[in-house]
Amino acid sequence: MPTTAAAVLRELKRLGTAQNVTIYRRHGAGEDVYGVSFGNLRPLAKRLGTDHALALALWDSGNADARCLATMVADPAALTRGEADAWVEGIDYYVHADLVGGLVARTPFALEAIDGWTRSDGDFVRQTGYVALASYLRGGKPPLSDAACRRWLKRVEREIHESPNRSRHAMNGALIAIGVFRPELAAEAVAAAGRIGTVEVDHGETGCKTPAAVPYIERSLARSKTPATA
Repeated sequence: MPTTAAAVLRELKRLGTAQNVTIYRRHGAGEDVYGVSFGNLRPLAKRLGTDHALALALWDSGNADARCLATMVADPAALTRGEADAWVEGIDYYVHADLVGGLVARTPFALEAIDGWTRSDGDFVRQTGYVALASYLRGGKPPLSDAACRRWLKRVEREIHESPNRSRHAMNGALIAIGVFRPELAAEAVAAAGRIGTVEVDHGETGCKTPAAVPYIERSLARSKTPATA
């Protein structure tokens, strides 16, 4: 299995398709993209294993597919705050913001980064921060207190409509995460979502949509209460 960045880039180029290139560019991936599906990226990442040095080199390549792969092979225990800040400041594609946010949620400095990035005026930086928050709510350590979650609900409610485009989508996701992963606060999350109303996000020439928080939370909680069947 290739272990150098150059070899991995050659493998990514081989795995890419022209159809995916067209789709990914429509989603904002930019010109430097091979069009590798996640169905191919994830098995490749599994074969490569955790390789932080390789992750840094893949990110530095600037290739959109390589940057996705970088987040999959990076070591969250080895990632530094400086490296994370450099990555997030260079993001210009919402998929990378989602992936970096998920990675950073598993780092020792997750809460510090979340606090800083969610205050940014930059759309993708703020998006990454709120994606990291939603990911952290799934099981980050130490868990967020009820008081902290309530502060986030108030902040999302206060700031979401005045925030940049992709940030609004991520903030909506963080509100949903509080309602789903902290069921004791679900009623408060639903109430906040009701006061917020419709969250408008421009997804460009794609079929992506921002979910309505109230029914999403309610459906998720209903499924969690459904007994498993044989």
